[in-house]
Amino acid sequence: MSQIALSDLNVASFDDFVAVLENVVEYSPWIAQEAAARRPFAGINPLLDAIKAAIASAEPEVQLALIRAHPDLANKTQRAAGLTPDSSAEQNSAGLDRLSDAEYAAFERANNAYREKFGFPYIVCARRHTKDSILRDFEARLQNIAKTETRRALEEISRIAALRLDQLVIADDKLKVHGRLSTHVLDNHAGKPAPGIPVELVELAALGESRVIARTVTNADGRTDQPLIGGRPLPIGRYELRFSVAKYYAERNVPLSDPPFLDEIPLRFAISEPENHYHVPLLVTPWSYSTYRGS
Repeated sequence: MSQIALSDLNVASFDDFVAVLENVVEYSPWIAQEAAARRPFAGINPLLDAIKAAIASAEPEVQLALIRAHPDLANKTQRAAGLTPDSSAEQNSAGLDRLSDAEYAAFERANNAYREKFGFPYIVCARRHTKDSILRDFEARLQNIAKTETRRALEEISRIAALRLDQLVIADDKLKVHGRLSTHVLDNHAGKPAPGIPVELVELAALGESRVIARTVTNADGRTDQPLIGGRPLPIGRYELRFSVAKYYAERNVPLSDPPFLDEIPLRFAISEPENHYHVPLLVTPWSYSTYRGS
């Protein structure tokens, strides 16, 4: 997806403006048309506000059509027929293109129950979730009444639009749509940062396979050169950080048992705030370790 400067959008023709933004909201170019009429925008946040205002001010039947324009999640038939590139990338980001049989069955049950109750597809901003958290959200929202779910669906559409806009438009201001996950390792035995520690970040799954989503090594400051997750929302879910520490101590001639008392250390934690910063450090000796949520 090529990006465009907001300053160029402000002076583009009406048709060109709509052509650039027509896919920010799924199959609903009328929203881009309404936003075009409100130019110029001082920043990307006012542009997003205009998109949200167009959605909020639409007649109920138009809002319902907007909701129904979205695909089901993890629907094999719809995926085979072809999703929009944005929808495909968003669903793939949550791992919905590689579900286990048990996960496919769970999504099919949830989709069918939701459509039967509300008459429209369940909508969630998939980039903010893992497979497990989407299924939990499904179950929670099935308890709602139709009015509540209509409002929730429109809120999620606005979140999807914000992330698409963030990827598409370059502006001086920024949308608050990204989180960051970081770590560092402190060698409490030596009283200094621990370089050269291999680190893996694993997304845990209840019904399917857990997946490694980052592999790295700590640098001279005991940190990683890049965030474990950055430049996007932190998907809601359960994770495990794995630190390989035995080789680090062996290379420094620290006496270890055979096998080492601590070799690979797993830290399990959960993320619930996609746009925030989570810092999960490891404080370690050859015989103990601890962690905390930092900032």
